[in-house]
Amino acid sequence: MTEQYELLPGDRRRQRRMRKGMYLLPSLFTAGNIGLGFYALLQSMQGSAAAAWRFDFAAKAIGIAMVADMLDGRIARMTNTTSDFGRELDSLADVITFGVAPGVLAWMWGFRFVSDWALSGDARTRLVNVGAMAAFLFLIAGAARLARFNIQLNPRPSNPGRPGRKYFVGMPIPAGAAVIAATVHFSKGEPILAWQLALIWCALLVADAYLMVSTWRFYSFKDIDLRNRHPFWAIIPLAGLIWLIWDFGQYVLFVLALAYMFSGVFLRLLWLLRRPRSPHPPAYTEAPQA
Repeated sequence: MTEQYELLPGDRRRQRRMRKGMYLLPSLFTAGNIGLGFYALLQSMQGSAAAAWRFDFAAKAIGIAMVADMLDGRIARMTNTTSDFGRELDSLADVITFGVAPGVLAWMWGFRFVSDWALSGDARTRLVNVGAMAAFLFLIAGAARLARFNIQLNPRPSNPGRPGRKYFVGMPIPAGAAVIAATVHFSKGEPILAWQLALIWCALLVADAYLMVSTWRFYSFKDIDLRNRHPFWAIIPLAGLIWLIWDFGQYVLFVLALAYMFSGVFLRLLWLLRRPRSPHPPAYTEAPQA
């Protein structure tokens, strides 16, 4: 028989203080997320062709913020400290770090320093303005993606599988920000100078924005439970990936970001090819007259 003990008033107060204190832990990671986004904004605004390393630092800050964003939710669930306040704070942090910061970085790095001799002054101004609109589309699409995620309880992708933890509906905003950060890091922060590359960058931003507000499915990796037992050999590809990112991160992160972006397009095309086509209605034949 298990004995039960009644908590004394002092014990209850200590328990309440401990429970309140544990809420600080995930919030610290969220605050770090916001701080990294603010740092990325500062670096982007100070970047230039002569100080390209600032753009690279901004991209790295966004990448580190993605790790902090993954940890705050996991820590909140592990410590049973999830709350409505934490979810709202996390969404606001995502708008800043994965919406505003990459949007400013995308515009400053991709359009602000275009100086091709073939462009007249008016044409360059129009290109910079078009780039600003593309960056704004990325921002508003990311904010809309977060709002839809917050209010939908059981979202269903249009190229379905069943609703559940296995797929995201639309590309998550951190993945959209990763496309921008990985591309800037791939170039080591050297800004785009040719107008042809700026147009390609503009198209990529628009595609990035569309995939976030789409209802296409993207693999969520949430069905991989790291707390369960796995075969020993499973650590080999994970260790190999970590080594590749450590030594060749400039290239590996760029490939991974674009591969995840286009995985949603691939799943959509695969669904369209496998979708059963409705049979054609039978041809109308006139009944014979008596």
